[in-house]
Amino acid sequence: MEILIIILHVIVCLALIMIVLLQTGKGADMGAAFGGGSSQTLFGSTGASSFLSKATTFAAIIFMGTCFILAYLSANRQSTSIMKEAKTKAEQTAPAQPAAKAPEVPAAPASAPAQQATAETPAAPAQTGKPPAKAE
Repeated sequence: MEILIIILHVIVCLALIMIVLLQTGKGADMGAAFGGGSSQTLFGSTGASSFLSKATTFAAIIFMGTCFILAYLSANRQSTSIMKEAKTKAEQTAPAQPAAKAPEVPAAPASAPAQQATAETPAAPAQTGKPPAKAE
């Protein structure tokens, strides 16, 4: 609907420009009364004044109406964003993913002894509150 109003608006704009350009100026009336310039007008010296003035009024009313309608439509337009549309499309197409879980550690068999410090795996230093001594 908005596109139709814009097309009507442009057509009325062009018509209004043409109608105004076809009219003779106020100063040309005196010259037209004595025969000067009457042959150069499209509707004669007096025939165009009532028709063109009515056409100008009609075109101006339609022009003002389309201006008000377009202003109302642009002020009450719902805001759309490409990013919002892309986000909703991505949410619709993406499969649901389960919540992230910590990897499961297999339980040690009951017959295995508790982990003991061996020569290969050094024991963690005891935390006594003192910094560990530097090896020299």
